[in-house]
Parts: sequence; C-alpha cells; structure tokens
Amino acid sequence: MTAPLCLIAAGGTGGHMFPAQALAETLLERGWRVKLSTDARGARYAGGFPDEVSVEQIASATFARGGMLAKAGVPFRIAGGVAQSLAAMRRDRPDAVAGFGGYPSIPALAAATMLKLPRLIHEQNGVLGRVNQIFATRVNAVACGTWPTELPDGVEGVDIGNPVRQSVKARAGAGYISPGDYPMSILVMGGSQGARIMSDIVPDAIALLPEALRRHVRMHHQARPEDAERVEAAYDAAGIPAMVEPFIDVPRAMPEAQLVITRAGASTLADLTVIGRPSILVPLASAKRDEQTANARPLAEAEAAVMLPEGKLTPEVMADHIEAILSNPDAAEHMSRAALMRGRPDAAGDLADLVEALAGFDRRDAPHGLDNHTSSGEMR
Repeated sequence: MTAPLCLIAAGGTGGHMFPAQALAETLLERGWRVKLSTDARGARYAGGFPDEVSVEQIASATFARGGMLAKAGVPFRIAGGVAQSLAAMRRDRPDAVAGFGGYPSIPALAAATMLKLPRLIHEQNGVLGRVNQIFATRVNAVACGTWPTELPDGVEGVDIGNPVRQSVKARAGAGYISPGDYPMSILVMGGSQGARIMSDIVPDAIALLPEALRRHVRMHHQARPEDAERVEAAYDAAGIPAMVEPFIDVPRAMPEAQLVITRAGASTLADLTVIGRPSILVPLASAKRDEQTANARPLAEAEAAVMLPEGKLTPEVMADHIEAILSNPDAAEHMSRAALMRGRPDAAGDLADLVEALAGFDRRDAPHGLDNHTSSGEMR
C-alpha cells in the first residue's frame, strides 16, 4: 500500500518555511510521503527540509513587486502555476494539502480547491496574510499559530500554535542561566533576511550601557552582509566581543543567550517560547496588517517580553531596557519562565493530527487541545 501523501505549499521566507518544515518532519516520522510546492525563490529557502521531501518548483508571482509590465503578467504566471499543480496532483494525488502562506502557495491551494482535495491553511501571525485571507473560506480548516487570530466572518480557527523544527524542539526548556557577574550573551536577530534597524540601534545601545555591565556582555548579531562591517566596527569601538553573521543557527545560539533582541516574526516567537528566553521585541513597522505587533502583544502582556514600537526606538531607550533586564536576575528569570508558559513544543504534532483527521487517517479522537478554545475543530 502506498504511503499517504501530504503536499505542503509555502512561500520563500523563514516565517513560512520553518513551520512547514516542522510539519514535514513530523509527517515523515509518521510514515507519510511529503512534497513541497514552492517557486524558484522559495526553493532557495528549502535547504533545511529533510532529504526525503521532494521539491516541486511551480510558477507563481505577486503584484507587490516589479513594474507595470511585470504586474500585467502576474495572472498569467499564476494560471500557468495552477495548470502545473493540477497536472502534478493528477499524476500523484495528495491525501491532504497544507498551505503556509506566501504567494508561491497560490497555485497548489487553487488546484487542490478545484480538485476538492482535503486542504488546510496554517497562519503563523495574529492577522491573516493576503494569500491565507483569500483561501480562508475555501479550505476545510484554518490552523492558527497565534491565538487569537483575526479571521473573516464565519471562519473558525483551530488553535494549533506555530510548529517548531525538531532541532528547536530538542532544546525545549533548555536551562536558563540568569544574568550575573560573568560573560552574558545577547542574541540579536532580524528575521530570516536580517533587519537594518537592529544594526542601526543595538550597537550604539550596547555602548551606552554602564561599564560594570558592559564588560560582561558578548554579542551574537545577525546582520545583512552589507551591514556586517560597520556593525563589527561599532562593537569593536565599544570594546564588545561580537560575532556578526548573516544567518543565525537558532537551536545553537538561542539557548546560550541571557537576552534576545529581535523582530516579532511568528516563527521566531515560537522558538523563543519553546526554548524560553527573555526578549525585547521590535515589531516591523512597515507591515501593512501590523501582524508583528499582534504577535508580540501576548508575550508582552504575559511579562515574557518587552515590546518596543519601532517609531519610538532609540539607542537610549534600547539601552535602558537592556540594563533593566540584565541587571535584575530575578526579573530575567521571571521573563524566561513566562516565555516557556506560552510555548507550544507539540504544535507540529497537533498540526499533523489535523492533517491526518482531514485525510481520514485519525490517530487520535481529536488533535490535542482542539476542544479547549472554540468549536473550531468542526470541519467545514
């Protein structure tokens, strides 16, 4: 008997790809076959997926980029991608299709809708992205990574949480060493593509710390390649040991940190809460739906994080908050425990349960916790 197949459709950033990878890892463990549908750009972010996952590059496009000529061609590229997806699904019919957002997921979700295949979307943020907004009323289930999530009228979500990769789950609840008179690591991240504001603000903020605190600080800073040299120079001028990299190995770096300074992307916050670290969160101000503020707010309200609006961010403000956390071990410990209480280390398993339920491969009566929030476990 052929193993059941799940087709995962995801876009090209870590925010989409990391939870998609987590689902793929879990389903493979359960004996499923898994394929990833994405475009050429998304395929470049698929390196972390297990080798057993075959990658199908499907044409797609977005109106958000390019000039008038490029935008005029978007519907034709998407139509071509849908035709590709239909042909692929007819050759090897998926038992379930799971979309994680991003325009590269459009063709697979559209084809699955046309073929009436069991299908779901997973929304990482507290506000639906554009593509998930389109398909929310056209799928059998909407899995929510951030609870509550703003959903269209008549759509009920399933509180799943944001799946974390197995390498992150392996560090769940890693022991936290509270700040003290010894080397302390501050981890600075800006999402899968880095963030210039972190490179503009954080080095200057570190230089403003009292010398008694500053001499214990060690920096691990994610910066875009074009910013790396000036960031390294700024830390060097302040006498701060620093490792500056374009990509951060989160499962290795985050457990070592006494404090994490980061954007408020949903996957990053999932890692933070599963590992359990105090954080200073700077939501992306340019996000049209302000989804990162929606992501960060529950952590701030739980006293697990400090949320700093980008418009009010200065080196002085950042320095004050860093000092307040690192000079108060009890407060840092409290933030670490509060973060852990928000963690969902089993979210990938719960999402896999939902996929199996949709496909008719129930392993349990219902995915864990689905009856704890709404009647959203009912499939439309």
